[in-house]
Amino acid sequence: MLLQCLLIIVGVALVLWGADRLTEGAAALARRLSVPEIVIGLTIVAAGTSAPELFVSVVSALNGTPDLAVGNVVGSNTMNAMLIVGAAAMAAPMVISPGTVKKDLPFAIAASLLLLVLCLDSFSRLSIGGNVISRADGVVLLLGFALFMGYTLRVARQSGAEAAQPATSPHAPVWRSLLFVVVGLTCLVVGSNLFVDAATAVAQQLGVSQSVIGLTIVAGGTSLPELATSVVAARKGQSAIAIGNVIGSNVFNILLILGLTAVITPMQIGGITLVDLLVMLVSMVAVWMFSYTKLTVARWEGAVLTAGYLAYLAWLLSHI
Repeated sequence: MLLQCLLIIVGVALVLWGADRLTEGAAALARRLSVPEIVIGLTIVAAGTSAPELFVSVVSALNGTPDLAVGNVVGSNTMNAMLIVGAAAMAAPMVISPGTVKKDLPFAIAASLLLLVLCLDSFSRLSIGGNVISRADGVVLLLGFALFMGYTLRVARQSGAEAAQPATSPHAPVWRSLLFVVVGLTCLVVGSNLFVDAATAVAQQLGVSQSVIGLTIVAGGTSLPELATSVVAARKGQSAIAIGNVIGSNVFNILLILGLTAVITPMQIGGITLVDLLVMLVSMVAVWMFSYTKLTVARWEGAVLTAGYLAYLAWLLSHI
């Protein structure tokens, strides 16, 4: 157990260090290429921090347990919206751009609503247990992802020159910024995997049930990169990367990861309920509402989101 505890510490250290390098490299890359930081957050950073969810979901599908993919994504997205935005806002109030409030957050809400609709095979029966996310549903999700990427790249082209920041010092070379991004992402993925594996081993030795491990350690571990990246970015005053990371990760998780997994093999819904899907949807709406007022997520609003997640987690554990 001592070795596992040491691996947990190493995993967390790698995640924190990797988040710092990733944030630094992504911000420098945005300045160097005159691309808005929100676009970097929505694409490069979001794709990288969603790597653990992609790994877990695709492997679950290939192993014949695709229902784990749905639970992983729903749990991670709820954690992203409530705990991660909440923690980042408590670390430093997050300034949200009007474009994010008007377009990016509504897109993430629409993706959450689309998943809810696809999980309801029959609107006459609100229970989703036993329903299936089919290959056709997967294609719909992938088409939604293509639409999201097309919109994001169009924003990058239209807003690039406008978002360029005057340099007070020479730009860092592009290769160095890319190296920071790659090294940071690698540390995030390796560190989160170390954390999940070691923490799961410790929990099993302590007699903790598999359901509790899945709801807490696995969901938390796959969201650890988003948590570290968003908090570090917020503390550095780069709110656009912090909120872009959360929005982009949630959209990636639903549209790309579940879409790809459903195309590989249809997913039967077993471990989640309609309540879980509604909490995920409501959490994104709450982030949008807080962002809409004064274009800022204040510290007290971050505390409300964090408290909401802890209450939801307590409710989950009480129903095991």
